[in-house]
Amino acid sequence: MNQLEALRQYTTVVADTGDFRQLAQFQPQDATTNPSLILKAVQKPEYAPLLQECVAAGRGQDVDALMDRLIVRFGCEILQLIPGRVSTEVDARLSFDTQATVARAERIVQLYRAEGQDPERVLIKIAATWEGIEAARILQERGIRTNLTLLFSFAQAVACGQARVQLISPFVGRIYDWYKRQAGSNWDEAAMAGANDPGVQSVRAIYQHYKHFGIATEVMGASFRNVGQIIALAGCDLLTISPELLAQLAASDAPIERALDPEAAQSLQLEPVRYDEPTFRYALNQDAMATEKLAEGIRAFAADAAKLEQLMQAQAAA
Repeated sequence: MNQLEALRQYTTVVADTGDFRQLAQFQPQDATTNPSLILKAVQKPEYAPLLQECVAAGRGQDVDALMDRLIVRFGCEILQLIPGRVSTEVDARLSFDTQATVARAERIVQLYRAEGQDPERVLIKIAATWEGIEAARILQERGIRTNLTLLFSFAQAVACGQARVQLISPFVGRIYDWYKRQAGSNWDEAAMAGANDPGVQSVRAIYQHYKHFGIATEVMGASFRNVGQIIALAGCDLLTISPELLAQLAASDAPIERALDPEAAQSLQLEPVRYDEPTFRYALNQDAMATEKLAEGIRAFAADAAKLEQLMQAQAAA
């Protein structure tokens, strides 16, 4: 079997794309989207009709409502092609507003319901700020499942577990990027690959903590830069992978062994950890990498959400 088939023995494979026409090739269980991926897809000629239809159907609505209509339309198209769940992201500009995030998430779920989709198949993606995690806690209590994204630190993961969110998406590649940039010319790519990759190590520590203490929140490694990072996390609950890296896995028949194991995690000697708001904020502040990457990620997703709105406004004015 090829590496993609071998990986599926240990891990649920998720496609990280807004280009849903690529999904049939790789047959993922779930799929994830974000404003950046939707923006990239909607600028392709084959997806232009979706933008036009959403603007026409929502004529007279505020631009944020039009954007929600568009991302849900992409989600519905994806759900027709996969057996599992799709993750749809709340506007990153609401990352520090709990109540606005809750309201936006509930509107997205209502739009899915109006399209005849089962909300059980939808995960609402929210940035893992303190306010975002609190919004996720409220939504989970209301029966809306959440995926906490832009997650770079152990503290964020612990707080998400306490909030009983459905799933977290720790960003392997962006952690790797930060440490590589910090090291500069001293970075040894071979020595820092595989199990020694700082992004891989971060996800492994989170996975071990969750499995050791029986935390039900699913761990989905995300934001991969190379196949080696994926293989080093074989056994993680889920891995969301770009079409480019899915293709590389499908083209190789090199062996894959399980790297993360829940039974092995349960036998570790680990201390329980818990955060309230002040200790969470302090722990995040003390982690320079996580602080910088979280802020950077919110800025990038917010900028792409604004660009998506501009495209929709231009279409509405046409």
